[in-house]
Amino acid sequence: MDRELSGDVIVVGGGVVGLTTAVVLAESGRRVRVWARETGGRTTSAVAGGLWWPYRIEPERLVGEWALTSLAVYTELAERSARTGVRLVEGVHDGLRLDGLGPWAARVPGLADTAEGLSARLPLIDMPVHLAWLRERLAEAGGTVEEREVRALGEVPAAVVVNCTGLGARSLVPDPSVRPVRGQLVVVENPGIGTWYTSVDAPSDGAGQAGEGVSAYFFPQPGGLLLGGTAHEDAWSLEPDPAVAAGIVARCAAVRPEIAGARVLEHRVGLRPYRDAVRLERELLPDGRVLVHNYGHGGAGVTVAWGCARQAAGLVGPAA
Repeated sequence: MDRELSGDVIVVGGGVVGLTTAVVLAESGRRVRVWARETGGRTTSAVAGGLWWPYRIEPERLVGEWALTSLAVYTELAERSARTGVRLVEGVHDGLRLDGLGPWAARVPGLADTAEGLSARLPLIDMPVHLAWLRERLAEAGGTVEEREVRALGEVPAAVVVNCTGLGARSLVPDPSVRPVRGQLVVVENPGIGTWYTSVDAPSDGAGQAGEGVSAYFFPQPGGLLLGGTAHEDAWSLEPDPAVAAGIVARCAAVRPEIAGARVLEHRVGLRPYRDAVRLERELLPDGRVLVHNYGHGGAGVTVAWGCARQAAGLVGPAA
């Protein structure tokens, strides 16, 4: 082991979960380095819609607490929205009711059943801005980010390694239970929509792919209106599908007709790292070093990032 690094915590993975975990560790007094194959705009986190909401993540009994911890942090960060990328925005979950959710929902301020659906004022996070802010906050706490490819977690030269590799854990651990759930988005010029909307039971329009779940949602972000979405399991392609994009626009325009004529700015594709249950646990390596796993957050990495980061930091233990 490299003596220079032997006392470090090295967090492997530079998405929102990895960076948030690194920030919590660095601010607790640990010397932290983030090693990531991809950083910034090339991470899955950068293309996420950014609405705080538990989506495609298990187990619910733990997710609720992680999500509520993160909600409290984002509510505070929204007071500095220009810098943090976090805003509190009104919106509606069409097709959802309070009695269909877990006990965590009763602790979300302002969440209420209405004629339109489940309404709330929730954090909406501009992910590129937020990721940049996390890196800045990490640097202020003495942490660093390096673009490095890790081929084996056991070979990372640190006393403590934290595995926040998302879909990469499938080959790195290896853990074949981590599977991609492909999501496609369309970014359009915002025609004046200031609220977010989701519908979990959007009808299929025939433009999806076999085995693909479809939904309708739109999120007003500073760079445009983000339209979605899809949930295609075990699909690895990062190339936008024009037919899928057309279906996304059509479903959203059925809710807000002005979307139909909005100019398309960008197409995005991301692979959600889904697992039957988030893996958040401590493992001892054969040589006595500590490996903490924090991966498998599906479509809710940003939603649970701070709750999972604090639990992961607890598993790492206090600085010497």
